[in-house]
Amino acid sequence: LVNDMKQRGLMEDTLVVWGGEFGRTSYCQGTLNAETYGRDHHPRCFSLWMAGAGVKPGMSYGATDEVCYNITENPVHVHDLHATMLHLLGIDHERLTYRFQGRYFRLTDVHGRIIRDILT
Repeated sequence: LVNDMKQRGLMEDTLVVWGGEFGRTSYCQGTLNAETYGRDHHPRCFSLWMAGAGVKPGMSYGATDEVCYNITENPVHVHDLHATMLHLLGIDHERLTYRFQGRYFRLTDVHGRIIRDILT
């Protein structure tokens, strides 16, 4: 898909994000075998990839320890991820607000910083 979009010149204006709902550990609880290895859910760390719309190609950002349990380098909070994705789409995350029950909210709450190290 990405190669096809790149060939057609669509990657400059399109952000492709692939991720899951949680991380996976490199180990399992219980019996270790080929089917269960590395299949435990992990709420602390997860991986995703992004392409296009100003994301640096071919790079990794962040790292975990040897058992993929704790973040050891460049942690990214979900608010930072959202701020960065909105920036890549041309939206100022600090101005994107909605009113609910008398209070203004935004997707990045009062947090969120754009991860400039991954931008071209």
